Amino acid sequence: MKISGVYTLNVPQERAYALLQDPAILAKCMPGCEGLDRIAENQYAMRMKMVLASISGLFAGKVTIADPNPPTGYRLIVEGSGKIGFMKGDGVLMLSPAGSGATVHFEGDVQVGGTIASVGQRLLDTTSRMLIKRFFTRLAAESAQAGVERVAAD
Repeated sequence: MKISGVYTLNVPQERAYALLQDPAILAKCMPGCEGLDRIAENQYAMRMKMVLASISGLFAGKVTIADPNPPTGYRLIVEGSGKIGFMKGDGVLMLSPAGSGATVHFEGDVQVGGTIASVGQRLLDTTSRMLIKRFFTRLAAESAQAGVERVAAD
């Protein structure tokens, strides 16, 4: 399954890149994420609860940030598996300035297998778009909060 999209964050490009590298922020923003722990340079162990239609289960996996090019982008590799199947994703995030904020472009491929794949392509597409939208909505809220905290500290 191919995924792609564009979101704008109301923080400068360098700050947006830093937020997208912060495991604590990412764990708060990823729907269902129960943990994102650093295991090596640019590599994290992930625990996530996946709910899709009437199927749900815990996934354990790994998130790797490859080819970092601050503040313009990086490649993200995600692998996870659980009782309901597996998921593998490989994508590229590209950041560019947009006025006083930053635009995040992403594109990638996701593969799913096992019981989770039985729900059908249309439901997988709809759910992936919903999860991505929730992620960026939460990231925008976190970036606004981080900006308020930074101003208060100055």
